[in-house]
Amino acid sequence: MPTITLRGNPVEVAGQLPAVGASAPALTLTGADLSEVTLASFAGKKILNIFPSVDTPTCALSVRKFNEQAAGRDGVTVLCISADLPFAQKRFCGAEGIDGVVNLSTFRHPEFRKDWGVEFASGPLVGLCARAVVVLGEDDRVLYSQLVGEVGDEPDYAAALAVL
Repeated sequence: MPTITLRGNPVEVAGQLPAVGASAPALTLTGADLSEVTLASFAGKKILNIFPSVDTPTCALSVRKFNEQAAGRDGVTVLCISADLPFAQKRFCGAEGIDGVVNLSTFRHPEFRKDWGVEFASGPLVGLCARAVVVLGEDDRVLYSQLVGEVGDEPDYAAALAVL
């Protein structure tokens, strides 16, 4: 079980983030219109920006940065995944003028956290996703994978974008 930190305090994460070269695990998440979506719902390359909640500064910043740096690339879809309700995700993006990402919620699909290796298994954020980025190729094979070591730190945007 990987250990990361939250404000310097160790917390465990259940499962393992998919490794580079592996096929992406299946997923079902809830879209903005409350529909169920899967990886097959999105063609091309995908950046999965996974985080605890858009209501925290670093999470909000990651949505903004991926919207600015990746959302306009041909054949790339940025999926921002958190436990936030679709209504909160939509409200945040509307207030921020963010229109290039797709928000998806784990609220009806807690299995995503464990299947993708981002489930907080200890600490105050149990029930939420740890911060991670996974980039998938058109065939849904993992091109890049990062579990961020400190929850308050930003992901390595440059490394994630370099594999596109």
